[in-house]
Amino acid sequence: MVDASATRRRNRRSPKPLDRTRLNDLALHYVARFATSTGKLRTYLQRKLRERGWEGDGQPDIDALVERFADKGYVDDEAYARSKANGLLARGYGARRVEETLRAAGIDEEVRGDAAPEEAEARQAAVALAKRRRFGPFARPGSDETVEEAHKRREKQLAAIIRAGHGFDHARRIVEARTVEELEEWAWDAQD
Repeated sequence: MVDASATRRRNRRSPKPLDRTRLNDLALHYVARFATSTGKLRTYLQRKLRERGWEGDGQPDIDALVERFADKGYVDDEAYARSKANGLLARGYGARRVEETLRAAGIDEEVRGDAAPEEAEARQAAVALAKRRRFGPFARPGSDETVEEAHKRREKQLAAIIRAGHGFDHARRIVEARTVEELEEWAWDAQD
């Protein structure tokens, strides 16, 4: 026997097309739930318009709505960029990865430049990645590792550090460090 309520759940109605009030409510709900940028809010609203359509008067002015939310402080690109950059650096990602993430979020070039990590921050992030992934001096020593296996492991570590957004010089420095103290000293030397 077929459950009638299950059939009704499968045959849901299409959501109503958007008008100015619904579009504003969607935007307000989105910024209340997520830390976002103006670019991400604009993209979200454009996607909702494509999915649901428009039945309001004239054409929707998404840019004006996003600008109004930014003026009211609901969306702050600078705060979003700082927060996102700090989070990525804490997880060990490098400057290139921070730049790519902020660009994808629609952050302006000037704001991205302000959020870019300094040399000391970039080095500390590289050490954090090495510690988390057990690269360089943080690696467990291989008891019977051949020279060829050690070389392959080193190449894989270099590639992983570079993919995480660090430069080749930082990656090489991490992989070639002999002790944890040497690596931490290198990271802290950039603060002067």
